[in-house]
Amino acid sequence: MTATKPTIVLVHGAFADSSSWTGVVSKLREQGYPVVAAANPLRGVESDAAYVADVVNGVDGPVVLAGHSYGGVLISRAAAETPNVRALVYIAAFQPDNGESVFELSGRFPGGKLGPDTTNVLVAQGNPELSIKPEDFAEVFAADVPAETAAVMAVTQRPVAEQALGAAFDGVPAWTKLPSWALIANHDNAIPAAAQEFMAKRASSEITRIDASHAVSVSQPGAVADVIVAAATHAA
Repeated sequence: MTATKPTIVLVHGAFADSSSWTGVVSKLREQGYPVVAAANPLRGVESDAAYVADVVNGVDGPVVLAGHSYGGVLISRAAAETPNVRALVYIAAFQPDNGESVFELSGRFPGGKLGPDTTNVLVAQGNPELSIKPEDFAEVFAADVPAETAAVMAVTQRPVAEQALGAAFDGVPAWTKLPSWALIANHDNAIPAAAQEFMAKRASSEITRIDASHAVSVSQPGAVADVIVAAATHAA
């Protein structure tokens, strides 16, 4: 199996964990793909990307690297250090260029509901980290997810260090050198669809658009898996 199909490495974003890929993992495994869902530290772009690169470098053979949300920043950085990556997949994700940050890109286009009014700030060991207020989580992050599932996601969300979202991307992003695919969530209240569209077109990504919230990997895992498989088929 591993000799004929690339390994899919999945990188979750802020306010989530690897369990957000559960449905996608099942769909990919049904089609015979080996899968690794990396545990994103959510502490800072450079350190998080280095962790992802270490995970990828530990895989034998070719890899398709897929990132959701802030995970898109990390795959854009990590793939520069991982020669076995054959394709990049952005799932409702950031595709930054040199000098751009998550905060800057998400605020460049109207429509986003993630901001000071919908987030809590906790200062941990002197460093502020952000989480989405539980009462706002469904609307901002998971509007098309069943209410009880969204409530559980709100309680179990992983906070992200504020510096991770505010840091400027440093270097040449991997999407300038590798083929990429992008799934744009039309009803995303965390990253405006217009921002996703701008970034995907700039990167010359193969674009798929669907009506979904930011939590598209939870609400529509089959559609997410289809985009990843398209990239993996090209990589193979």
